[in-house]
Amino acid sequence: MFSKFTSILQHAVEALAPSLPLQEDFVYHWKAITHYYIETSDDKAPVTDTNIPSHLEQMLDILVQEENERESGETGPCMEYLLHHKILETLYTLGKADCPPGMKQQVLAFYTKLLGRIRQPLLPHINVHRPVQKLIRLCGEVLATPTENEEIQFLCIVCAKLKQDPYLVNFFLEVIQDPVLHLCRRQSKLKAMALQGSASVITEDMIKEQESVGTDTGQPEETPAAAGAELMEKEDELPQQPEELSFSLDELNVTSSPESSTAGPNQDYNLVNSLLNLTKSPDGRIAVKACEGLMLLVSLPEPAAAKCLTQSTCLCELLTDRLATLYKALPQSLDPLDIETVEAINWGLDSYSHKEDASAFPGKRALISFLSWFDYCDQLIKEAQKTTAVAMAKAVRERFFIDVMEPQLMQTSEIGILTSTALLHRIVRQVTSDVLLQELVYFILGEHREPETLADINRHPLRHRLIEHCDHISDEISIMTLRMFEHLLQKPHEHILYNLVLRNLEERNYMEYKPPCQEDKDVVENGQIAGAVDLEEDPLFTDLSPDNTLSAQEWLSASPPVSPEHPKNDGKTEVHKIVNSFLCLVPDEAKSSYHVEGTGYDTYLRDAHRQFRDYCVVCLRWEWPGSPRSLEKCNLEASFFEGHFLKVLFERMGRILDQPYDVNLQVTSVLSKLSLFPHPHIHEYLLDPYVNLASGCKSLFSVIVRVVGDLMVRIQRIPDFTPKLLLVRKRLLGLEPEGPIIDHMTLLEGVIVLEEFCKELAAIAFVKYHTSATP
Repeated sequence: MFSKFTSILQHAVEALAPSLPLQEDFVYHWKAITHYYIETSDDKAPVTDTNIPSHLEQMLDILVQEENERESGETGPCMEYLLHHKILETLYTLGKADCPPGMKQQVLAFYTKLLGRIRQPLLPHINVHRPVQKLIRLCGEVLATPTENEEIQFLCIVCAKLKQDPYLVNFFLEVIQDPVLHLCRRQSKLKAMALQGSASVITEDMIKEQESVGTDTGQPEETPAAAGAELMEKEDELPQQPEELSFSLDELNVTSSPESSTAGPNQDYNLVNSLLNLTKSPDGRIAVKACEGLMLLVSLPEPAAAKCLTQSTCLCELLTDRLATLYKALPQSLDPLDIETVEAINWGLDSYSHKEDASAFPGKRALISFLSWFDYCDQLIKEAQKTTAVAMAKAVRERFFIDVMEPQLMQTSEIGILTSTALLHRIVRQVTSDVLLQELVYFILGEHREPETLADINRHPLRHRLIEHCDHISDEISIMTLRMFEHLLQKPHEHILYNLVLRNLEERNYMEYKPPCQEDKDVVENGQIAGAVDLEEDPLFTDLSPDNTLSAQEWLSASPPVSPEHPKNDGKTEVHKIVNSFLCLVPDEAKSSYHVEGTGYDTYLRDAHRQFRDYCVVCLRWEWPGSPRSLEKCNLEASFFEGHFLKVLFERMGRILDQPYDVNLQVTSVLSKLSLFPHPHIHEYLLDPYVNLASGCKSLFSVIVRVVGDLMVRIQRIPDFTPKLLLVRKRLLGLEPEGPIIDHMTLLEGVIVLEEFCKELAAIAFVKYHTSATP
């Protein structure tokens, strides 16, 4: 009570007293603080019962006022006094001793406001960045302390200053000549202090020593590395508080690798270490602010800081260990729909209340925490300097994807496979960092780029297992794995499509090559291109209605003109013939779309145009060729294998009449996505019905032809096939209420999917040709 009365009385006196010059006023307030330590006998009273907070606030206001009254960049006498008399060093010592109790909070707040409110650059001065560096070491030492809020505010203002002037980070990379020696020296010092058993005591001599005029002139320091070494020596001379004696190499971020044990300086990045400690705070707001600080630091372009960040801190370990911990905390079984539909996760906004959530499910809190932290890792890598980003992404791949996720994906339990695949699918959808995406792609598919053979399809076990899961006995697993591959194909990374498909089509050895002769250059009487399959003579197409095809003359007149870039004899088939080929594949009695309004072929054109345009934008940087590779340059003697991925998809497509509706939708969706890629070999292999296949090879068109042949035989055995087919279509569209179960439901649904898929392929072929032909 007496102290508060004294404080009020002092404010009244200061208000009535005549104003002093700023420097005298500044010195007065500083002397008032130092005299407290000289004269006081009660060091147990909290700092809030003293005048220290008021004096510190007055000093700060004077410094701000002085700067506002002077020209930009000019240092005033008050600031000169602060730098020359090492006031920040003294405050650091007082804050470290926390004498009187609560002084550490006051010092942290003073540093934060000083750096935030003073516009001129202060950190380059040795008497600023040296005590700032020392104060950084005090932050995050103990979690859930009363000073946590002040600590994180202080660290974040330092990070913001470094973001403004990245070169300043070099002042915060401490040089440690011998990490092991430094550790031993620190342990010995702590043991000696523990034996003495006394806390730091602030004496008049210590204050005078800190205030003594040194050789520093207040100018920016020129040799940050030397200052780092000096800082380590100065710290040893300062009074220390008793601390825990259990220090380890890991806690000090000293690696035991051969590189760290060799002679030569190592660097310590205490700013990162303090932020890493505070990310573990039980207070979510503190943890988020610490994450924001790390986001600023990893983006700094300085190479020395990037190297120190990845080699001398535990940043990579923190990211991956927390990912692993949160992943392992998930329930063994989660509904894939819950994983897919849980709201979008932003790493700083993962607050969740189970009681307020109407759509809660078991494990939702754990799932949100995991996805939130993965989002943070993704954004951190996305913002990081290139060297730092690569190191962090590789750590995520090695310490999380391979060590934690792969065993779950390779297990035999169907429930475990489904859950882990659904989580992988969510990760594939969520990742946005190019560097992390590359590591994810290499994790799933491997890095191989040479053509596949049947003998080595198991070369990358996880890739092999996931592709096999596309044809799993469990339809749920098959659908989820196919969805994962569908979203993977839409990611902007060239290796995905090359590894799955393109590497097996490079040599075009799916074609049977015949040297051109004069007869091949002429168009035969029925309009058929030389070497192409005549569908009109194919027994599978003898019942096609003339109304559904174009005549030979119409085909020729509707074909695009011959251009020098694409002469007719280069094997490029006219688009109208291709469109008709797909539209006419399904026989009339198996078609039902023309009975329902708004389900024609033209409905697919708009979607195909939009999707193909988006794919072209993504693939533009991959510099794909505009036309197929010349057959003369291809190794047509090599045996052709379409690759494990297409092999499984073709097998699935061949069973479209006997598979569940949802499986068929997913299989055709993946194949249509593949067909949209603007690579000439993909277009030729998947969308050209007239390609002259080599013996034993199959293409998407040939697979569909076999399905149609089987369908035409089975139609004859089903009475009232067309009315039943139309009823099923209307039920699927919601135009008819559900009624009695219809026989052969799986077959009828398969026919509908087949018809729609052929229309979609026709639309894609049409759009791809006309988009590429348009200048």
